[in-house]
Amino acid sequence: MPPLTPISAVTDAIPAQAVENGEVYTRRWVVDMILDLVEYTPDRELDQMRIVDPACGAGAFLLGITERLSAACRKHGRELPEEGIYARDLLGRNVESSRVAVADALIEDGWERSRVEELVRLWIRQGDYLLDEECRADFVVGNPPYIRLEDVPDGRMKLYRSSHPSMIGRSDIYVGFFERGLRSLVPDGRLGFICADRWMRNQYGRELRRIVAEKYSMEFVATMHDVDAFEEQVSAYPAVTVLRNREQGRTVAVETNKSFGPGQADELLRWACNSGPEGVATFSYQAARLPHWFSAEDSWPSGSPARLALLEDLNDRFPVLEETRTKVGIGVATGADAVFLTKDENVVEGDRLLPMAMVKDARSGHMDWQGTYLVNPWDRSGELVDLESYPRLRAYFDRHREVLAGRYVAKRQPERWYKTIDKVDAELVGRPKLLLPDMKLTIHPVLDEGGFYPHHNLYYVVSDAWDLKVLGGLLLSRVAQMFVEAYAVRMRGGTLRFQAQYLRRIRVPYPSAVSEVDAEALAMAFDRRDVESATEAALRVYGIESIPD
Repeated sequence: MPPLTPISAVTDAIPAQAVENGEVYTRRWVVDMILDLVEYTPDRELDQMRIVDPACGAGAFLLGITERLSAACRKHGRELPEEGIYARDLLGRNVESSRVAVADALIEDGWERSRVEELVRLWIRQGDYLLDEECRADFVVGNPPYIRLEDVPDGRMKLYRSSHPSMIGRSDIYVGFFERGLRSLVPDGRLGFICADRWMRNQYGRELRRIVAEKYSMEFVATMHDVDAFEEQVSAYPAVTVLRNREQGRTVAVETNKSFGPGQADELLRWACNSGPEGVATFSYQAARLPHWFSAEDSWPSGSPARLALLEDLNDRFPVLEETRTKVGIGVATGADAVFLTKDENVVEGDRLLPMAMVKDARSGHMDWQGTYLVNPWDRSGELVDLESYPRLRAYFDRHREVLAGRYVAKRQPERWYKTIDKVDAELVGRPKLLLPDMKLTIHPVLDEGGFYPHHNLYYVVSDAWDLKVLGGLLLSRVAQMFVEAYAVRMRGGTLRFQAQYLRRIRVPYPSAVSEVDAEALAMAFDRRDVESATEAALRVYGIESIPD
């Protein structure tokens, strides 16, 4: 049995307060599903292994654990082990409830009372898993608490952050449970949690994703957002996640709906644990075997298992957009559009007016400029112009000085009070570029053949390799839409945010790999705004038959 690691010196400073929220108790069939997935099963010599429940609550996981441990000891003719279970909880009432429940179950199973009462006091203790002694484990399972880090007492929060590098930004406490649990695993050990899946996609999960990608294998992930997995109704976006302390191997990805329950879980496990078809779809769930998991620390994709499998295949076979001598950027943010944007051609010197591409100009799918200019304070070298050389510009900015100087960007550099937030890249004006509105239901690339500068609600794509109409056809297709849907934030009503970070995740072939026939088809589809024809040509280019739902 691996030895216990001495308690960290930092534990001496644990604040006395315990956080009494974040408790959500797991249904037994979910417990059994997770124990099966991590292979904590009675046919194994469980008395020779250690399992950790880091936040045991009233004992939902511990009852399943001890039932299996008892059966394994009976099978192999052995005594219950003193170090076989390590369970912690912050709240004394939870510790007492768990001890009583586990003791009653073991005594009913025929184990001697005095020995059982001794063991449950060794196994189940009050403490903070994130700061308590760290022990090596073959299994870590459970339902970590759902608590925003800012809701934790300040002293405890500082200790959490100092000992868990993954707990960055506006983190949730469960991120630390993932990190410490993974850190404790012996080689080939497994962690199985039912927990919110927000860490897979949002900013505060970035460091945890990096840790997983570098050191561990995503074995199984099942989104269970609408499943009745807990003893009470919660809005926690839960997923069952199984990670393993080894290099990344094959992954099972599952998406469930509200009809998923114990019977469907048993059926899914039989498929997942045996060789068989690469994918399965039923009324209650869809599942697919993936060759490996997504390795980037950037947000991991969401979508049906079939879509995840396709994304993984395309990620393996094609470069990202910016690896094809192509750049994605965003238009200029001014910090005071009411001042910097105008339709008056005579408000300042003519060479200080820059034609601006606005979202409304691209609405039809073709550039239809409505006459908006940027009052441009930048010269062609990227420096602010000298206002003494432009009396009309100086007078215009002076009239609006209170607004301009009151901006945060101006307060930081008072002598540059008339600058826009972003510099203007003069060379971008004349370059042909694809413009994409920030917020749309579907991807909407529009060609600017040159002459306009994009507003900050537009993203742009320029390329030294692509015919932009051919690339525009690819971006118009539902293949590109699939990439953005997998990574992007979706707003109310289904609107997507087409931000640079998501556009950069789109995989495309190298331009030289696109045949003349397909290039012509993509360009024609782009000109005609024909999504169906663009998608048909894109499927040929990517070598795929269809896009799964």
